[in-house]
Amino acid sequence: MISLQERFAALGVAVPELCLPADGVDYSKWAVVACDQYSSEREYWEEVAVQVGSAPSTLNLVFPECYLEDEDKKERVERIQAAMHKYLDEKTVVAQKPGFLLVERHTPFEKEPRKGLIMAVDLEAYQYGKGVTSRIRPTEGTIVERLPPRMEIRRGAPLELPHIMLLVDDPDRTVIEPLYEKMAALPKAYEFELMKGAGHIKGAQVNDPALLEQLAAALEKLADLKSYQSRYNSPDVLLFAVGDGNHSLATAKAVWEEIKKANSSDPQLMQHPARFALVELVNIYDEGLPFHPIHRVLFKANAEALLAELKAAGAEYKEMSFTDALRLTDADAPGEHRFAYVDGGRAGLVTFKNPAAKLAAGTIQELLDAHLKAHPQTIIDYIHGTESLETLSKKPGNCGLYLPPIDKGSFFATVINDGVMPRKTFSMGEAPEKRFYIEARRITR
Repeated sequence: MISLQERFAALGVAVPELCLPADGVDYSKWAVVACDQYSSEREYWEEVAVQVGSAPSTLNLVFPECYLEDEDKKERVERIQAAMHKYLDEKTVVAQKPGFLLVERHTPFEKEPRKGLIMAVDLEAYQYGKGVTSRIRPTEGTIVERLPPRMEIRRGAPLELPHIMLLVDDPDRTVIEPLYEKMAALPKAYEFELMKGAGHIKGAQVNDPALLEQLAAALEKLADLKSYQSRYNSPDVLLFAVGDGNHSLATAKAVWEEIKKANSSDPQLMQHPARFALVELVNIYDEGLPFHPIHRVLFKANAEALLAELKAAGAEYKEMSFTDALRLTDADAPGEHRFAYVDGGRAGLVTFKNPAAKLAAGTIQELLDAHLKAHPQTIIDYIHGTESLETLSKKPGNCGLYLPPIDKGSFFATVINDGVMPRKTFSMGEAPEKRFYIEARRITR
């Protein structure tokens, strides 16, 4: 008879042994938002540092991306890894009984809470790159040049902390939602208010054998090949699609490949904890899961040149208030790709009629890539929130493009039939709605 562990393994899933803060640790200071947020707003992270002070915090265990270009990168990585060892040695973080963790996340922006399940996934079941058909796949192009600094942090680190969010295509709500109905009866792991007005979160442990059996059966049904072929006419099952943390998961994969290469003669190699990565699984149909486009801001920009290039590529530009441009960009416009544009005190609507690309992000990104190549002094950043986009784009020398919303109902079909989407196509919520670092897992023996 196949064991429960073997059934999960066949799905690319493992039951993790999580590490959580010890009793007495202030969770409101422990948890900080994903490191790839506020990447152009150092003041946010500086305020977080003041709020945390000397308290134990995941701020000391992660590398906010706004600091990636600083000269003290090597020293910061060393401090991060040293803090991980210190927290383990002093039992600031404590290993829990093996099991999943059910999460309920309320945010200031959504009426319904987002429901997630913390689990580990097998990096042997995940591939990134063009044309991959693995059970776990990226949804956007992976920029391999972005991996090395992230790999430096993970190499030798004793802990991983996830901001990776995987999506499951579960319209009948069979995987996470039945667990959520029983959440009040599950052992509570934590409950607290997140910092800087980011909402409320609570977690409950899922380690009862009956619930694990229920979970395995639900995932097996979703992964059934015949059922999958009838839905998508595809011979390759995409069970988990990367929603957030694409480069973090790719980093975990790249480091695991290094470990395999360096330890190929080790008979226990495939039991190494670095073979797995900690993630949060969310149903794409979850009522608390918004899908937002990721916007573009250009710094040291030549706004006149950019508008001229867009017009030369077939765009129409009409000056109007930013509010009106947002409304028109968000409106359904079959056969068109629309973008709200803001540049200092000027705003307008950029429209491409009958575009060649299937997604608006594809239309604009190709043109922006060409613009950046022709104007090497210009720097681009990818912004998750409307307010942040407008604030940054109104500063002298900057300009921004607001992208239209994404249809999450056709999300899996797009990835299965067309492959990865253009990079930075979508975001699951505004910046404060992103995953906060709370749970950890050991990735060294």
